[in-house]
Amino acid sequence: MITATVAGLIAVLEFHTRPAQVNVGTIPAAGSAAASPATTAPSLGSAGSGASPRPSSSSQPPGGTRTAVGPAVNYNYGVLSVTVTVSRTRITKVGIASLDDGGSPRSQMIDQQAIPILEQEALQAQSASIQGVSGASYTSAGFGQSLQSALHQLGMR
Repeated sequence: MITATVAGLIAVLEFHTRPAQVNVGTIPAAGSAAASPATTAPSLGSAGSGASPRPSSSSQPPGGTRTAVGPAVNYNYGVLSVTVTVSRTRITKVGIASLDDGGSPRSQMIDQQAIPILEQEALQAQSASIQGVSGASYTSAGFGQSLQSALHQLGMR
C-alpha cells in the first residue's frame, strides 16, 4: 500500500505540462490600448523563446518607459496575454492584455481571484519568477509564460 502511494506521488511530482501557444492574431484584444500600446520595446530580432513577439515601432532609448504585450498563451482553460510596462529597469505595471476563458463560470472565478495576485507578485518580484497561485496552476503558468516573453521583448530577464 505504501509503495503504491509513493510510486503514485513520484509520478505526479514528475509530471510536467506546458501550455500550447496560440497565434495572437486569432485572439480579440481586450481593448484598443492594450492591443496597440503607445510605446513598445526595441525589436530584439528573432532571438527568444520561440514565441513571435509583436513587432516594435518605438525609437525610445533603453532607459525610457516602455510597454510590451506578451504572446497569447493557451493555459488549458483559456487563452491569455500579459502586458508589462517598465521604466528604465523597473517593472511599473503588469496587467492582462487579453483574456478568453471560454465563458466558464468556474474559470472566470479562478481568473478573477488569481490574476490580481499574479500581477502583484510580478511587481514585487520585478521579474517573471513568481509563485503560482494555489488552485490556479494553469492560469499561473500561462501568465508567467506570457509575462516572461513580454519582459524578454523589453530586454529584461
